[in-house]
Amino acid sequence: MKSAIIMEGIKKRYGKGATAVDALQGVDMAVYSGEVIGLIGASGSGKTTLLQCIGAIIDPTAGRIELGGEVIFDNRWLIKDVRKLRRDKIGFMFQAPYLIPFLTNIENVALPMLLAGQPYEQARLRAMELLTTLDIAGKAEFKAYQLSGGQAQRVSIARALANNPPVILADEPTAPLDGHRSLAVISLLNELAQQYGTAIIVVTHDEVVIPTFKRIYRIRDGLVNEEKGEGRSICN
Repeated sequence: MKSAIIMEGIKKRYGKGATAVDALQGVDMAVYSGEVIGLIGASGSGKTTLLQCIGAIIDPTAGRIELGGEVIFDNRWLIKDVRKLRRDKIGFMFQAPYLIPFLTNIENVALPMLLAGQPYEQARLRAMELLTTLDIAGKAEFKAYQLSGGQAQRVSIARALANNPPVILADEPTAPLDGHRSLAVISLLNELAQQYGTAIIVVTHDEVVIPTFKRIYRIRDGLVNEEKGEGRSICN
């Protein structure tokens, strides 16, 4: 299988001297194209820090990161524009959809592509294709306040896929949902991961969805251990 992201020896230290805190203590992790994995751990275990390192939001103290076959970090960033990396190569999903309220749904999905320099019509066409895939094309010209929670989450998924990133980071995407809808979101993410060849990392505490992952990374005290998940079938 092709690796979408590889992390080797990732460390993150906050502070200096006697007050220094080692949030990550040498994390090794690999996620493959077309796979959805779970990242789980208690509050304070380091999972937010790890997610921020993967997403190029904060700088690791040491280690190596390879994204889409390109080494982007080797004890320092090897690329000139980290903001461009986040915009073009990493998709983000959160507990709340965070759609821009004064834009239509198709405009929300098209926005990352426009920021990346794609022509307007091309961006709208791609946005509509994604909304169609997610079965929400009928709401393309609606605004966020006109959507249900589940519909808004689908629009946020389309936005995360907009620039066809090799990796999507999903931070507690099922937290506000009931069990049935949580399983529906994870099922959808699995379908999209395979369809687009995207690696999706899901940070979750949701006991309903954890058994669906085939692989899990459990983080504790800044260290991760890979576990084989149950990989239970998801029935919609």
